Parts: sequence; C-alpha cells; structure tokens
Amino acid sequence: MLELFVLAPEAGVAFYFRTAPMKFKAISGSITSPLGFSASGVFCDIKKLGTGKGSNKGQKKDLALILSEKEASVAGLFTTNQVCAAPVKVCVPKAAIGKGRAIVVNSGNANACTGKQGMKDAIEMAKVTASVLGLKESEVFVASTGRIGVPMPMANVSKGIFLAAQNLGSTPGHGSDAEQAIMTSDSKPKEIAIEFKLGGKTVRMGGICKGAGMIQPGMSPTGKRPASIPLHATMLCFITTDAAISHKLLKQALNESVALSFNRITVDGDMSTNDTVLAFANGMAGNKSIASTNGADYKAFLTGLQHVSLELAKMIVRDGEGVTRFVTVKVSGAKTFADADAAARSVANSSLVKTSWFGGDPNWGRILDALGYSAATIVEEKIDVGYSLPGNSKVLYSLKKGQPTTASFSELCKAVAPREFDLHINLNLGRSRAWMYSADLTEEYVEFNKGDVTDPSSLGG
Repeated sequence: MLELFVLAPEAGVAFYFRTAPMKFKAISGSITSPLGFSASGVFCDIKKLGTGKGSNKGQKKDLALILSEKEASVAGLFTTNQVCAAPVKVCVPKAAIGKGRAIVVNSGNANACTGKQGMKDAIEMAKVTASVLGLKESEVFVASTGRIGVPMPMANVSKGIFLAAQNLGSTPGHGSDAEQAIMTSDSKPKEIAIEFKLGGKTVRMGGICKGAGMIQPGMSPTGKRPASIPLHATMLCFITTDAAISHKLLKQALNESVALSFNRITVDGDMSTNDTVLAFANGMAGNKSIASTNGADYKAFLTGLQHVSLELAKMIVRDGEGVTRFVTVKVSGAKTFADADAAARSVANSSLVKTSWFGGDPNWGRILDALGYSAATIVEEKIDVGYSLPGNSKVLYSLKKGQPTTASFSELCKAVAPREFDLHINLNLGRSRAWMYSADLTEEYVEFNKGDVTDPSSLGG
C-alpha cells in the first residue's frame, strides 16, 4: 500500500490516506512524451544584464515554447509573493478559466518590477505567440525567469518566438531543448516522464522544471496568500499529460500535488516573484474523461501527478546553489499542523542549522534554538532529535526528552555525513506532523550570489 500525506492548507490540517500500489513506467523524454505535445528551445539573446554566474554559458538557449495539438484543460499555481511578476499577473485569470494550448517561457529576464511596460510586454509575448501559431491570445500562457527590474528586450523576444515556432517538435530532444531554455543558475536539467494505465488506456505524463536559488515556493491558484502559507532563483514547472480530466479536477489534483512537493522545499528561504506551476491535460490518450474524485481513475491520476511533482521538486533542492547535502526535516508530535509546519520551516531555513549540515556537525543545540524561536508550541523537556538514512526507520537519537543521549559524537557525525539523510524531530505534544525538503548552506552559495558589481554579467536575479 502507498501511504501519503495530504495537506489541506486552507484548513491548516493534515491527514493520511492509503491507496493501492501504483505502477509507473519511466519513459524517455519529458513534456513531449505525452501524445499531442511539441516543444522547442532557442537562443535569442534575452539576457542584457547578468542573471548569475550559472547563466554565463555562452549562447545558452533562453526561450522555450510548448504547444498542445488540441485544447487542453489547464491548472496553475503561482507565487504568493506580494511583489509578483507581470507574467504571473497575466496567467492567473487565464488559469481560472482553465483552457489553453501553449506556453511561452523566457530565461534571462524576470519581467518583474517593470511596471506598466512589463505588463504590456507579457501580454505582447502571448499575442505574438498566438499570432505565429494561429491561436487565440487567451490560449497562451507566459512565464519568465531572470534578473528583476530589467526591461524586456521585446525585439529579441519576438524573434525568438518566431524561431521557436519553426523548431517545434515532439522528440525527447525537443523537450530537453525547452528545459535548457528555462534554466538560469541550474547546473543540470530537471526532467521526468512516466506512463501508467487509466481506464484501460495508456496515459503519459511528463514535466520539466528549473530552480536552484531563491527557492521556498508558497504557491496558490490565485497568487493570493492563504493564512497557512508562511511569509517566505525562481522555480518554474511545466507538466503535460495526454490524460482526459476536467479543469476542476486537474486544478484540485495540482493543488494537492504542489502542497506535497513544491510548497515543501527550501534552498535559501527566499520566495521568488515569478514562481509558477502549469499543468496541461489534452485528453489525447483516449481515456474516459475524469470528472469525479470517486473511483480509481482519479486516484491513479492524482498519484501519478504527485509522483512527477515530488520528483521534480526534489531535483530542485539537490541542484540548489552550492548544495552538498539534501536533508528531509520530519517533524512529528505537534499539537497542530500549523505548529508542525512552523517548526519544520524554522529548522529547514535556519542559517546556523544549514551551515552545520555543511560542516557535518550534528549540532542539536542549533536545532533546538530554531524550534524555540519558531511559531510552534514546544516544551524543551519533551523534544526528541535524531538522524537516519533516507526513509530508514532506524533512527540514531542525539536528544531524548530534551536531554543528550549516550550516542557518541563520532556516531552522530557519521549519521550526518551522507549526502542525503533524514532529520527526525518529535515534539511529543500531539499527533500532527509536517516535513520540509531542505539543503545545507555553503561558502559556494555566498560566492555564487554576491556577484561583482564591476562585472554586470555576474549579478544574479
């Protein structure tokens, strides 16, 4: 049986559900693997001022185009940063309608904090794409990533859209080209594709994403901040599937999947102005359209989407700027989900905790400190802290009931030495739990992000 957490952020609660084992087959490609989707990625020289050292890659592809052969159901979630980019403002009302055909994405410029002209440019990107592809402007979604506060070089963008339209294709290479075009400080591509059965039909689902810094997404369908989402380089994710599913249920499934994945990651605790997840479902697999949450088909689709979302989200953390360790912070025994979430985020974002991970130091004192200043209710004398290999039930505790255990320092150092490990925190006050996927903080992160004002190309977003 597959056991999953389901979060209900609006209500501030968490609960388990169990579903039958799900069989996925990994397949080659990504967003072009589902039937009826094509993509491309081209270079059109959008970056006029640096987007970080990781973007200094010569003539790096910087504009991507994704097209569905048929009208697709669309769902999206967007940054809840109160300063949000023009493409987000353009996409939110389109996602609410829930129909679309294409996505145009650029890297090298965030089109954020660019005022009225930025809005005009985001709308123009959709209009040019629609014109080139013979679509309605309302069917085209827009996303951007790069340096904030720099005007878009629209002449270059327009040329790039024409070129991308000419290069559309459905091979795995075309999907990879699109992935490369959305990367900024990423050091490696992030792609996935799976297939599974729905109603006797084989359906495919693929995704690409980008992100390595400015990462602690907290997204919602409207871009408005639910009370349970905390105040926190852009993460972008695009998911395609040839499954048939209503807009309403695609939206519900994406909300649940993002709550379990992208809204559970942090690299540096900074929420971007541009965070976006878009999912397109064009129905070309031929399954009977999913129109109810009751039944095996919706559960199978949801489980597939959760798998794709979580794998992509983990790729972002593992590829974080300067990251050498991937840590899953697991908090249990909280009075409420809000307490568990606050405790997990406080530890996962503590600079002192993250630097100790980098140094291989099992410094439980810093963990207790982060718990203490969090919004969670804690009792020092009740807290347990321990370490394990990922997913392993064998936990080595450094602290029990607020007191050091007999575990030796060398044993604890060995427990936090692996590139990936789980940190277990039990508050022993209730039954609620939460978790975060986090990373260490290194000198390389500082070196990477400080930039050099005498070299504008080194300056990050």
